[in-house]
Parts: sequence; C-alpha cells; structure tokens
Amino acid sequence: MVKKVKVSELVNQFGLEVVSGEQGLKRAITVDDLYRPGLEMAGYFEYHPPERVQILGKTELAFYEMLPAEDRKDRMERLCSSEETPCIIVTRSWEVPQELIDISSKNQIPVLRSSMATTILSSRITSFLERKLAPTATIHGVLVDVYGVGMLITGSSGIGKSETALELVKRGHRLIADDAVEIRQTSDNQLHGTAPELIRHLLEIRGVGIINVMTLFGAGAIRNNKRISLVVRLEAWQQEKQYDRLGLDEETTRIIDTDIPLATIPVRPGRNLAVIIEVAAMNFRLKRMGYNAALQFTTKLTETIAEDIDDLD
Repeated sequence: MVKKVKVSELVNQFGLEVVSGEQGLKRAITVDDLYRPGLEMAGYFEYHPPERVQILGKTELAFYEMLPAEDRKDRMERLCSSEETPCIIVTRSWEVPQELIDISSKNQIPVLRSSMATTILSSRITSFLERKLAPTATIHGVLVDVYGVGMLITGSSGIGKSETALELVKRGHRLIADDAVEIRQTSDNQLHGTAPELIRHLLEIRGVGIINVMTLFGAGAIRNNKRISLVVRLEAWQQEKQYDRLGLDEETTRIIDTDIPLATIPVRPGRNLAVIIEVAAMNFRLKRMGYNAALQFTTKLTETIAEDIDDLD
C-alpha cells in the first residue's frame, strides 16, 4: 500500500498560507522529492515531474516576471495541467502571480505561501515527507542500544528477550522498545526503530509484571529511537544443529527492503546472554573498523600449517 500525505497536513505542519485552490487541500503527496521548475519557466517541460511538490522561489519568479504576458499564461497553464500535481509553494512571501492564482483555482491545485527562504523550507519539507512516507513495519522483539550499536533482539515468545534486555539496562545500556518495535526505512535504506507510544519505556518481565525502565533506572536508561545495525536471534539450543564457532560466515536478514547482519545465539541454561550480546556488539564495531578476529585466526592457522608442511619437506 502506497503511503500518502495530504496537502492539508503540510499546511498545518509549516503554517503555510493558502492563497488559492482550497478545494485541492485533500490532494495526496506520494513522493518525498521536491521540485523547483526553473527550466519549466523557460518553457521546457519535457521531463517535468508533476507528482512532486512544486517550489517557486525568488529565482523562478524573478525570471517569470520578465516573460511576455502570453508566455506567462502558457507557463502557468502547463505547470498546473496535471492531476498529479499535489500543490505549488511560493517562498519568501513573494507575491503570487495572478495567472497562477486564476489557473490553480480553476484546476483546484492548492497554491501555498511561506515566509521562509527556499532552501530552508525545502529541507524541512523533505525531512517531514521522508518521515511520513517512509516504509514501516512492526516486529516482535526488543530493541536496545549496546555500546552505541542498535541491536534488535528477536526470538520465540518466552525465550528470554525481555529478561536479557533488563540485564543489559542494569549493565548501563539503554532500552528503546520491548515486545513491539516500530521500524522505519529511510531513503538511504537505513532502519530506525522506536516503541509504540502506548508501551514506550515499559518492559514486561514474566513473574514480576510491567515495569517502567525510566522510573526505575533513570532517563539515561532509555532512548526514544535508534538506528538498527544488528539483529540478534535467540533460539533454543538444538543438539543436532551445527552452530558457527568461528564467525567467518556473516548471515543477514531482510527487514522491509534492507539486509541487516544477523547473529544467531543458542539459548540454554547457564549461558549469560547479556554478556554474549555485549561481546557481539563490540565485535560488530571492531569488524566495521576493519578488525576481524576470525579472519586473522584463519590466516595465522593457514600460515602455521604451511610452515609445518615446509618443515616436513
């Protein structure tokens, strides 16, 4: 399902003045890219993207005012000709051309005005639309910040995710979400997780009940959101299964459209999961810095075997 933002939401968010085309405030914005139709003011509409929010700044309008009357009308008619165009925004409180007011009212395309500079308004609107239109998913799990690494802990119900998160919080790390993690994918394919408003800062411990982590451990024990860098999957220990003992093979898992590194940790009595997850976070950071202990071990092992073979010869 394609996510949409109504033009009216844009008006309310940024306090924009509605100059004309009020009937079109329910038009949908479906892309987070904006467009400044400079070439279009010169008459070139070959690759014009009508589905984007159109921004008319000082440069575009100053050039427009230099055009003959017949060209001015033609440019605005072509700019407002598509049903896909969500709205047109005039910045710096610039006077809106009468041709644009007349044609936008006829075609029911909202023309909005802001006192902000073009670049500042464009940046803020882009950030707003990226948040609103980003693909989202809700995953059952726990999201914690361990040594600056956003770790999404998953596994079957009752495996010990919340208890592990509690131990991590006691060791000085921070909780973002328990039980349900709302994940948003940004335009550069990064995943950011947060907790639903209803259960924010709460942790459920079987046998104890629901606890408020911020109340018990202080504001330093929680975060509102965090980029997800590593997924840790807890699973019951299977005697017949062969687990990776070197760490050479890096697994990944796909969330929305992004592949994230995956570490599978078998659970059985006596294993300190909090310590293991701490080590996994530190090892992840070292790998990103270029140090891979498993790779160095295998390299040294290969060199040792080669030396032994040479000695035999």
